[in-house]
Amino acid sequence: MRSLCIGIFAWSALLNAQTAENVLLVVNQNSPVSRRIGQYYAARRHIPSANICRLNLKPVEEIPRDYYDNEIAAPIASFLRTRHLEEKILYIVTTLEVPLKIQGSSGPLGDAASVDSELALLYADMHGKPHTLPAGVANPFFQRINAQFRHPDFPIYLVTRLAGYGFAEVKTIIDRSLAARNEGKFVIDLKSSDSTPGNRWLLDAARALPSDRVVLDQSATVLNNQSYVIAYASWGSNDPERKERHLGFRWLPGAIVTEYVSTNGRTFQRPPENWNLGSWNDGKSFFAGSPQTLTADYIHDGATGASGHVYEPFLQYCPRPNIVLPAYYRGRNLAESFYLGIPALSWMNVVVGDPLCSLRKP
Repeated sequence: MRSLCIGIFAWSALLNAQTAENVLLVVNQNSPVSRRIGQYYAARRHIPSANICRLNLKPVEEIPRDYYDNEIAAPIASFLRTRHLEEKILYIVTTLEVPLKIQGSSGPLGDAASVDSELALLYADMHGKPHTLPAGVANPFFQRINAQFRHPDFPIYLVTRLAGYGFAEVKTIIDRSLAARNEGKFVIDLKSSDSTPGNRWLLDAARALPSDRVVLDQSATVLNNQSYVIAYASWGSNDPERKERHLGFRWLPGAIVTEYVSTNGRTFQRPPENWNLGSWNDGKSFFAGSPQTLTADYIHDGATGASGHVYEPFLQYCPRPNIVLPAYYRGRNLAESFYLGIPALSWMNVVVGDPLCSLRKP
């Protein structure tokens, strides 16, 4: 009985940081949609006015490195310091039309990155020597499934983005996050043949969840038209059998998505209604430079949160579903669940959703 009580106390401690006081909200004053999202989120989540950082930024998705350094990182660092919020803030929330990605070279040693993944390192940059470029930086929170996320134990911020195809869709993200419940199915779809660790991570995710709440498919068939879905993990358009942009799922409030796709977070611009997934061999099938699935489509279809990549991340740096899904099921909030499963920062990853969204304990 004593060990059970200790276990309950320890798990409760992991959830203590889930409060609006720990959220910094970043709004682009030059973007009407960013301002509107910021106003709605602050009201619904009761974000203190002192925790809202308003920047005057170009409402563009891609920016050069010096623009990020001078117009985003430096002003946010100054905001945190002058208000003595460096330690209190655990989560940073960017909004639609805050720049999304930083131009640079590609490849394992490239210096391109998502804005959000760079901002995750702002705490460490403010407390020591700024991180070096190029290449990713090991995420100190990766796989620390039994640790409470707090400073200074973990010298990073967990950064998520409130984004979708316009204000109405972001509003639904926020509303769904507040209605999240620990119910529904974890849908996990493997490729029928794969020699990488990807399928193993998907299988491990299924095994770490209650069997009566898992829909697992190991065949060549792509799962679609699933109902009562609280989480989905797959290869996305990297499954050669995936031909359709939309899966026809019925998502529950709080549902999250993660997939092994190189460019799914490349844009939050709305594609034409008749656009569909294509092939790298057919440039006419591209949208925003790629034929692959889009994170924003899952939000459009009813998901509450999702991971994505602004440029090629390589499989080993994609979020690990065997960490993300069990953490979310056990009551970690959305931000902590995803960042527990992301191996590197200053990299290509973006996490869409309200960081405080939580299913609570089962």
